[in-house]
Amino acid sequence: MGNASSIEPTKTIFLDIDGKKEKIMFSRHCGTRDIHDLIAHAAGVSRYAEISLKDSTGAFVSLNPTMPINTQSSPYKVTSKEPSPTTGDGEVFTQVLSQVASQFNKVFKVEEIKTDIATRLSALERKMELEGLKAVEIEKCKRDISDIKDQIWNAQKKFVDFNRLSSLSDERKISLKRDVPSYPKYTLSQETIEYLKQPTFDIWHWEPNEMLSLLEHMFHELGLVAEFNINPITLKRFFLCVQENYRNNPFHNFRHCFCVTQMMYGMIHLCHLWEVMTREDLGILMTACVCHDLDHPGYNNTYQINARTELAIRYNDISPLENHHCAVAFKILSNPECNIFANVDKDTFKRIRAGMLQLILATDMARHKEILDALQNNIKKFEWDNKSHMDSLKMVLIKCCDISNEVRPMEVSEPWVDCLLEEYFNQSDREKMEGLPVAPFMDRDKVTKPTAQIGFIKFVLIPMFETVAKLFPVIDSTMVEPLRIARDRYEDMKEKNSMPPPPSQSNKKKTVTEK
Repeated sequence: MGNASSIEPTKTIFLDIDGKKEKIMFSRHCGTRDIHDLIAHAAGVSRYAEISLKDSTGAFVSLNPTMPINTQSSPYKVTSKEPSPTTGDGEVFTQVLSQVASQFNKVFKVEEIKTDIATRLSALERKMELEGLKAVEIEKCKRDISDIKDQIWNAQKKFVDFNRLSSLSDERKISLKRDVPSYPKYTLSQETIEYLKQPTFDIWHWEPNEMLSLLEHMFHELGLVAEFNINPITLKRFFLCVQENYRNNPFHNFRHCFCVTQMMYGMIHLCHLWEVMTREDLGILMTACVCHDLDHPGYNNTYQINARTELAIRYNDISPLENHHCAVAFKILSNPECNIFANVDKDTFKRIRAGMLQLILATDMARHKEILDALQNNIKKFEWDNKSHMDSLKMVLIKCCDISNEVRPMEVSEPWVDCLLEEYFNQSDREKMEGLPVAPFMDRDKVTKPTAQIGFIKFVLIPMFETVAKLFPVIDSTMVEPLRIARDRYEDMKEKNSMPPPPSQSNKKKTVTEK
């Protein structure tokens, strides 16, 4: 029994050699060369002859230990060809080398080792995949718990905010819900094309799909599609995915994203930025604007930190929202269908990523003084070829665009103030209910539209835009002057609001009678 069990299994193959039936037997450890020599011997040709096998259908059969088993009624037809006497040394050497490789494979069982390694790797990959799925499930559970907390809070407010309920896992958020065919193509008139370059552009007249087309036009017109070799369909998908990852907040929504990007586009044309920056820099500025508030929850950093939210914990209270916007942006770009930078080399992508991170993180208003001071310190001796100087300029430019609403005409800017106050009031209501500190400028019982805007325009907007105007004088008349007008308008509004109401007609008559 012991000897029988040690016998290696063999394989039998039936052959047709010029009409003569033959069969060969070999073990699974035989090499290809062994089988070749065995067939050559059966065919009565030299071991250097070329041997080929065909099955009953005329298909060639690979000459190796794993060839399919056949039957006596369907033998493999053997064709052999002896090497010609003129065969060169090179061909003989190749045949010898093939034999050596076959013997090497036989002795060291290379194929078996490769199979074993492949099996182990496959098992490891399956294990890693299972571990990854567990991590994803844990993250989903965390987000579900967060959503339940939000629903409880909303129920206490006696209304359900369906926008909050739509906050799902990152995996689901970056998957495109609709593809390009449902994204209609709009033909822009020349008037619209020129109007799009103006800071006065009215962003309220455009539907979401129209805004997508306008964004697409900006990237084409600035030469960014050619610069980064962007597939036009990928560009459409990128904008679609970005749109789907802006929440339906009163202020921080996709229209705000479009508004900021359009203002950057306008400043690029107004200041002829292509004369002092590379096209790569312009692409970084525009893409950072598009992504700068992705998945904004409608509650600012102060709330995130005070409420100890998941974002605040994850980013150690350091610009939690801005860090999150960056993370979502690059999750979108990690999707091959949406990666507009897929065709750039590694070094270029590294620069793009570093530039976008720097610009999006600069939109945290907690860093306003630090960033503006850096530019003001360089402004008198500004060096256009100095990377540090240019970085400070680009950070201030995206900040200008992010809070530029008051640069626009009153009929465009004033609705934005209402939207912002609505978002502020939602936050302050929640902070009061949760027992968290409430900022006075967000408290519906303390703030008014004029008081909200006057200080912001005087001490934040005008000084920042005036600084940029020192490098680009055209900014003074097109942007700083509208800010001064807006400041004066809100001061007049405040004064009128503080005046006592005029006495009614009945009160006047009563006063005369008493006299």
